[in-house]
Amino acid sequence: MQAVTIKTANSCDEPNAIATIVMAFSSDPAARWVYPDPLQYLAHFPCFVRAFGGKAFGNGTAHVAEEYAGAALWLPPEVQPDEEELAGVLDRTVASAIRSDVFAVFDQMGRCHPREPHWYLPLIGVENRFQGRGYGSALLSRALAECDRDRLPAYLESSNPRNIPLYERHGFQVVGTIQAGSSPALYPMLRKPRPAGPVPAVS
Repeated sequence: MQAVTIKTANSCDEPNAIATIVMAFSSDPAARWVYPDPLQYLAHFPCFVRAFGGKAFGNGTAHVAEEYAGAALWLPPEVQPDEEELAGVLDRTVASAIRSDVFAVFDQMGRCHPREPHWYLPLIGVENRFQGRGYGSALLSRALAECDRDRLPAYLESSNPRNIPLYERHGFQVVGTIQAGSSPALYPMLRKPRPAGPVPAVS
C-alpha cells in the first residue's frame, strides 16, 4: 500500500471534491436507486452532494486525497446537512414514483443518528480507478484521529454493503438497517472513540 497524502479541502477544491464523489457513487446502490437514469444522475447528484455534505467545506472538515482520488465530507458536532436545501433538491429531482420512499429513508436516517455529540460522515468516496490503494483508509483515519483525541463517537450510513468491512476495520459497528418501500438497505454504523494517538498530518 502506497503512502497517501490527505489535505483539508478549501473552496478551490470544492468542485473537484464533489466531482470525485459523484464519480465514486456512480455504481452505489442507493444513489442509483434515487437517480437510475445516467443523465439525471450526472445532472442532479452534484446538487445532492452539496446539500447533504457541503457544509464540510465551510467548517474545514472536508478532506481530499492527492489527485482528487478520493474525498470525505465530515460534519463536526452541532453541524447538520442543509435539510431545507436537501428536501428541495429531492422534491425537484426525484421521480414521483419513489419520492415518498426517498423521504421515508431520510426520516429513518434522522431517527438513527446518535443523540450525543458526534462526528457525522455523510459522504466518502474514492474514484473507481484509484480503489484498493489505501485512499479510503487514509481519509477515514484523518478524521477518526480527531474523534479519538476529543473522545467523540463517529457515525455514518453505509449505502453499499461492500464498504462495511472497511468501516469495521476502522472501528465502526453496524447498529441497524434503514429501508423503505423499494429502496436498497442502508446500514447505520457507529464508532466509539478509541485511545487517542497522534493525529495524521494534513496540509
